[in-house]
This record gives sequence, structure tokens and C-alpha cells, in this order.
Amino acid sequence: MLKAVIFDDEYIVLQGLQMMIDWSKYGIELVGTASNGKDALTLFNECHPDIVFSDIRMPVMDGLQVIEKILLIAPETICIVFSGFNEFEYVKKALKLGVADYLEKPITIPMIEDAIKRIIEKINFQKSISSIQSKWEDSRAELLEKATLDLLLLGEEAIPKWRDSFGYEADQVVCVTVLAHSSRNFILQNHLSYKVVQVRNGTEQLLVVFHFQNEMEDLWGQLLSQPEQMGIALGSGRTYKLAEAKKSYKEALQALRYGQFMAEAGWTRFEDIGENPQISTDLSEQEQAVIFNMRTGDKEGLLKQLDFFIQQLEGQRCNPDVTEREILKIIYLGMEVAKEAREDVVKINGDNFLPNVEIRSLNTKEEMYSWFRAQMEKILDWSLIVRQQLKHGAVEKACKYMKENYFRDLTLQEVSEYVGMNSTYFSLLFKDEMKHSYIKYLTQIRLEQAKKLLRDGHKVGEVSQKVGYHSYRHFSELFKKYVGVNPGKYRDSF
Repeated sequence: MLKAVIFDDEYIVLQGLQMMIDWSKYGIELVGTASNGKDALTLFNECHPDIVFSDIRMPVMDGLQVIEKILLIAPETICIVFSGFNEFEYVKKALKLGVADYLEKPITIPMIEDAIKRIIEKINFQKSISSIQSKWEDSRAELLEKATLDLLLLGEEAIPKWRDSFGYEADQVVCVTVLAHSSRNFILQNHLSYKVVQVRNGTEQLLVVFHFQNEMEDLWGQLLSQPEQMGIALGSGRTYKLAEAKKSYKEALQALRYGQFMAEAGWTRFEDIGENPQISTDLSEQEQAVIFNMRTGDKEGLLKQLDFFIQQLEGQRCNPDVTEREILKIIYLGMEVAKEAREDVVKINGDNFLPNVEIRSLNTKEEMYSWFRAQMEKILDWSLIVRQQLKHGAVEKACKYMKENYFRDLTLQEVSEYVGMNSTYFSLLFKDEMKHSYIKYLTQIRLEQAKKLLRDGHKVGEVSQKVGYHSYRHFSELFKKYVGVNPGKYRDSF
């Protein structure tokens, strides 16, 4: 229901309009009256009415002053003024202020009712226009989302349609960065230097940042703090020209998968993990869960997942050949995970171990399930033994290498190859040994060195380059996040 107020210093006018008009018939609630300008403003601020009826001449503050202040606070308010016969100059001023209508005194009930009808028609028309505009904007946003997704999937051939959907600002876009995240609630606000388009592709949650200039430091500050504070994982691809947007898209997904795999909230940059993180992208959720439990050494979790897998097979009433095939697929995936430990997988069961031969010697599905559990448990146990044997030496070697090379671009992939390990397996060993992920440990090394250089009086920009950060703003935001003050203030404190 709409709310209305009446301002007039004549008691008879106020009482007459309150008592003699059926306001509810028009869907209006009369929420108050005032007889002077000061009380009128107080009432308006308390009730926030949609419609104001006001006399021009009132004590303390006249009606035009009141309406001017009201429209400054709430320009959408519909104002109708009462004017005397010789007050045309006041009426002109009122119209300039933006009043919707004026009524010449003496005010009659039919005059007010006619004014109310005009107001209702105007409000309904505005609602209709707003509805059409809202639908148009929703349609435009939907078209832009689809065109942006096509840009990520198809690349250069999708640019013309994307330009049509993006609008006049398309010519100002110089590059694009894709972000992938794990929450429907994470958003980024548009900025003078970039525009953000939210895109979904199946279960993928994406934010595509179109930059209007090559300087994009304003974005990094948000990415360093917001995801971690919200407890979500976010991955970013590198920044490319528009025609190569799909590269940034693929990299963002890889960076997100790495962050999720390491069970770490916050921002993971593709630049930090490198070209080949070797996290499978084409496996079912069931298969990924099995592999995750094996890589993390969670035997209880693995056995629960295997039981769930067996329940699914039972529920689907698969024939023996299909059941055998699905079990063998998991067995071979488990053996591939075991290979990540650098050792020859045949050591698990010997040179003559052939799962596809062994499984066919089993007569019942119960025997098959029991054998399946035993094989997966054996693979996991072997992997854990090898991990303990390798862990300390490999991580110690990696830490030494990182301390010697922190000042340049240093990816997870490069360090993993240096110690002769699969990057996924190395990530887990490293976090298990150091209690920090590879990325956080490298950040610590760099920031400790940065603190030393700043204490020696080096310039912030110079320090940023010396410790491996080519972006001054990224370095500054990172330093402030971990140290508590910005690098310039830290240097000046010594």
C-alpha cells in the first residue's frame, strides 16, 4: 500500500481531507499530517511517504522549502502543492523543483480525488516502464553472459557477437582475466578500470574481468583479501588479449582445482603453479574422491568411498562385465596415483600382477568386492611407506632450491621437476612436511627477504622486483596482508 502525508496550516483542510476521503479505496494509507514546515520534514523523515500533499504557505518553513529538501533526499517522492489564486510565481518555482501536480485553493474533495487518480495512473505507468526496463536489462545481461561464455569456449570467432552484447565500451577493452571460484556468493564490483561479467558453465562459477587499461592493480587487492575472508577457493588465469580469453579460462580452472585440492581458501594464481599441475580434469566426482583420499593418505576416507562406490554398483544392478570394468578402472587409477611416488608400481604386487587376469578368477561379486578393497588398501599402504621414505629429502631439496631462486618466476611445476616428482604428489608431501603449501612457503621466503631489504633502506619498487614480484601493487598488498603494514611504512619505521 502507498503511504501519503498532508502538510497544511489550516486545521479545517487537514481534518476534511483525513475524514472525507476513503484513502484505502485507492490503495493509499494516510500516515500523518503537519501544520508547519519543521514538523512536516520531521514527519517525512519518520514515515518516508510515497506521496506528499503540501500547501505552499506555511509557518516556520514554507511548502516550497520543504518540498525542495524532500526531493533532494528522496527524488522519487510524488509531490502535489496547494496554491492560492495569486501565487503563480510560487507555482512556477514548484514546477521547476519537480512537483507532480498543483491544485488551486480552495481545495475540494473532487479535486483531491481527481489528483489521486492521476497519481495512481502515473505510478502504474512508471511501474510498467520499470518492469519493461528490468526485463530488458535481464535479457541484455543474459545475452552478455552467453556471449562471454562463447568467447571463453570459442575464442576469436565469438568476438563480434560479444562486442554487440557488451555495448559501446567494447572498444575500450584492452585485455581480459578469467577467475574461477567455489561460491555462488562471491562477486566483484565493476570499477572505472574494468568491468566484471559473471558466467556459469555447468557447475563452474566464473568471473570474467574485462580491463579498460593495462594497469589492473585495483583488482589484486580484492583478490588477496576477500576469498580468504569468505573461506572460498579462487583461481585466476593469466591476463590475455581478448582473442586469447579461452587460455585464461583454462588456466583459471586449473588454478582453482589446485586450491581446492590443497584444501586452501584464498586466491591461487596460475603463474604460481605452472603449466602442468597434473590434476585430472576428466574424471567423475566418484573417481576424483577416490584419488584424493589416496593422495592425502586418508585410509578411512578411502574405504568409505570404496563402500559408497560398491553401493552404487549394487544399486545399478550392473552385469558382471560392467562391474568388472568399473572396478578395474578404479584399480588402475590407484596404480597411477602410486606411480606419483617415483617408485616402480610393480613392487606393490610383484612383476606378474595383472589385475584384469586376477579379477576373472573370482566367482562371486562378494569375492570381487573383497579383492577390490584389499587391492586398493595395499596400494595406499605402499604409497604411504614410500612417501615417508621420500618426504624429508625431497622437501629439504625443494626448500633449498626455492631459497636460491625466490627472486625470479618460480612455479610449482619447476620445483617438482627439480626434485623428480609429480607436482600433485609433491604438493601433498610438501604441505605434510612444512605445514604450509608450496605457494605460501615461497611467499614467506620472499617477504622475509623483502623485510631485510626494506630495513636496509631500499625503495619499495626496487624491493618488489628483487624478491620476484613484477607488480608493485601486488607486492604491496601481499606485504600488508602478511606483515600488517604497507612496505613504505615498514621501511620508514627503521
